[in-house]
Amino acid sequence: MKIFNRKLQYPILGTVLTAVLFLSGCKKEALQKDPSDKINTEVVFASTENAFSAINGMHRLMYSQWYSNQAAGGQSGNMIYMEVLGDDFVMTGAANGWFNSEYKWISHRDANSSINQYNYGFYYALIGNANQIINNIDGAAGPEEDKNFIKGQALSYRAWGYYQMIQLFGKRYVKGGNNSGLGVSIILDKSTTAVERNTVEEVYTQINKDLDDAIALFANASGRPDVSHLNIDVAKGLKARVALTQQDYVTAAKFAKEARADYDLMTNAQYIGSFTTSANPEWIWGIRHREDQPTYFYSFYAYVGNFSSTNTRGNPKAINSLLYDKISDTDVRKRVWDPTGADKTFPVAASGVRMPYMTRKFTLTNPGNSNGDLMFMRAAEMYLIEAEALARSGSEAAAKDVLLELAENRDPDYVLSTNTGASLIEEILTQRRVELWGEGFRFYDLKRLNLPLDRNGANHIASLAVEFSIPAGDKRWEFLIPQGEIDRTLGVVVQNPL
Repeated sequence: MKIFNRKLQYPILGTVLTAVLFLSGCKKEALQKDPSDKINTEVVFASTENAFSAINGMHRLMYSQWYSNQAAGGQSGNMIYMEVLGDDFVMTGAANGWFNSEYKWISHRDANSSINQYNYGFYYALIGNANQIINNIDGAAGPEEDKNFIKGQALSYRAWGYYQMIQLFGKRYVKGGNNSGLGVSIILDKSTTAVERNTVEEVYTQINKDLDDAIALFANASGRPDVSHLNIDVAKGLKARVALTQQDYVTAAKFAKEARADYDLMTNAQYIGSFTTSANPEWIWGIRHREDQPTYFYSFYAYVGNFSSTNTRGNPKAINSLLYDKISDTDVRKRVWDPTGADKTFPVAASGVRMPYMTRKFTLTNPGNSNGDLMFMRAAEMYLIEAEALARSGSEAAAKDVLLELAENRDPDYVLSTNTGASLIEEILTQRRVELWGEGFRFYDLKRLNLPLDRNGANHIASLAVEFSIPAGDKRWEFLIPQGEIDRTLGVVVQNPL
């Protein structure tokens, strides 16, 4: 049985899961808000066995279609949006129109757009579900370690949801700077009235508290049954991400190292063709896709893979040619893209076109459907966080050693870096751009690093990209709050600068 809410849940609506648990089956049912919700909540959290259904529903939401938005298949929608808004992910054709306006930097600055509604509603739905679990699980009957496991996951989800949102709807965090600008509304319990937006600083404070509490609970929790469940490694990985964004480099390095400790890097043979399966040894957190729960055209792979969709047939995704040229010829990662567009060993969607610099990173073994596993965190990212954080905190020798461990795995000819200062950091960031291409990080990275959008001189097509330069700090780096939220709260939740 799954339990989750697919509705947009804005603060004025409470952002709560109305816990209607159908114990007799596994069919997804509409969740209703009515006077019986207290009774149903009591049933759901009567035992840890029942409560596992609630947390499993959150995992399912991570790859469920968000309302009728075909491009928003759970978290995969955000991952693609964050890439098309960047500079390293190249659209090669208009195809059937999906992501075209996002690529042009139009949609996220339209208060009525689906990208804003999705990124706002999806994460608040997860937060609302997490709140219900956090506020009710302590009274459930069952082993304490199971309660800790369930609550630790819910706290991690809530922290991650707010972290995703604050990077979109708030200003960039500046360590030691003024972070009193508006972020998003912090909601930790049921709310029947509108809740004003909290400051960026306040949101990050809550994120860190939730992660610290989750890590403490996971230390005395039962083990996870699958990579789709969050555990202490995921919580530490999230802590590392947040610390890097806040320029807390000592904390970032510490938790990144701990998060990756039990995960091996891929071999070169595994690197080609293993990004769509949770059997990949690097995966710290991801979704194992069940064959009986197909995602069809709202799958990540219907847009960035070899699944035969109209979008992938006419718009195979490509890497920025300038970035590709920076990759060593002996690096296995260079084999993930075809600079000629003529290499017949590169799989394409049935009847699909071939384009220069197209990718085969996300290749499905069965291109007849879009049922690939989807990763959200892997060990390579943690190496890169650790290396960058060490370099920025003055521990350059240690940073080079960490970078060497990752880079020589990908490139047998790689040797210990001789770069220092800004050059070393730039080398690490280039490694990050190559390694994490297509995985949903580029917009976030550009914003946290206070870098401009710069698509100039590469293979971006002017008629498709339109925007080639956006200055760092421009108001367009903030998503607009959905107009529906402004209207429903009667202006209590205010808009970002238009």
